Amino acid sequence: MAGRIGSRAASVGIALVGTGFMGRAHANAWRQAPCFFDLARRPQLAVVAGRRGPVTRAFAQRWQVARSLTDWTAAVRDPAVHLVDVLTPNHLHAPVAVAALRAGKHVACEKPLAGTLDDARVMRDAAGKAKGRTFVWFNYRRCPAVGLMRQLVHEGRLGEIRQVRARYLQDWGGAATPMAWRFDAKLAGSGAHGDLNAHLVDLVRFTTGLEIDEVCGAIEATFVGRRRSARGRQASTVDDAMLFLARLANGATASFEASRVATGNQNANGVELNGTKGSVRFDFERMNELEWWDHTLPARLRGWSRIMCTDASHPWVGAYWPAAHLIGYEHGFISMAADIVRVITGQKPLLPLPDFQDAFRTQCVLEAATRSARTGGWVRPDSLA
Repeated sequence: MAGRIGSRAASVGIALVGTGFMGRAHANAWRQAPCFFDLARRPQLAVVAGRRGPVTRAFAQRWQVARSLTDWTAAVRDPAVHLVDVLTPNHLHAPVAVAALRAGKHVACEKPLAGTLDDARVMRDAAGKAKGRTFVWFNYRRCPAVGLMRQLVHEGRLGEIRQVRARYLQDWGGAATPMAWRFDAKLAGSGAHGDLNAHLVDLVRFTTGLEIDEVCGAIEATFVGRRRSARGRQASTVDDAMLFLARLANGATASFEASRVATGNQNANGVELNGTKGSVRFDFERMNELEWWDHTLPARLRGWSRIMCTDASHPWVGAYWPAAHLIGYEHGFISMAADIVRVITGQKPLLPLPDFQDAFRTQCVLEAATRSARTGGWVRPDSLA
């Protein structure tokens, strides 16, 4: 099934490829989206594919998925499936997504687009030739406060953007955290950089509407070289922290900081934009709030104001609860699932969704930062496209 979902289709069949943490987040989103949003077609969890049969069957039972498989290629070919949701480790994003696109399916893929720029390019090119639509789960775009931030920028309320600061800090417990695929460069591509900086780069591009012209310097560091596993101590081959400086298309300066070893920070995902008419800042640990400095006010009235982004006039909130009845992490996925269904049934999303072409631009920025860290030079992301 390619392009728009036909008018005779009673539902949008979803195949989940992956059963881990993201599998739960996505299964919940697809199930909840039609409960909150009025959608032309109802998403239906048709099949889930995972490596381990017992785990996959248990997942299907818990989340009420119609079928479970251990062969993702069968899920991709299933005629009941209209959209394939790729939740695998990063090294499998390309083969699953490309196969799904060639089978005429729509594809939604977890971020980053791929573990490597080469794989990301293959996915972008396949999407360009396919009839199906593509989406990438940069779910923080669907926070109402982030949506409002973008609206304020595009309404000109911040004036010309001059400086951007973005940081995503987590504390993974250092060496106490056991080995997992996220610490293996062959499977993940990178560590904190691809996992966390990918979100930051997307948020900056999304909210400002500006591309990142050049990476001006970067540092990557691995602090935990080996981690415990069932097979003994294994090498951790990804970065634990990555910082880089950049310049945006309008000349604004930007800093990006991602870390999994920032002790005391659980999920400190934040962006601050400084403009000629004002500033805004967002911190996901207070995700229902946006702080705004209005520099057009008289000096005696200026100060940081807190906007509680829970009014029905804020993006997506009208589908949920009354003002100040807070929403949480899962609602970003629910709102995105609803917007994906809108797109593939011929409607428009509330705010733009990232597709493979969009996410490839973010991947080029990540690659530019990696090359800058390893060579000490400045790198232009558009030279890597």
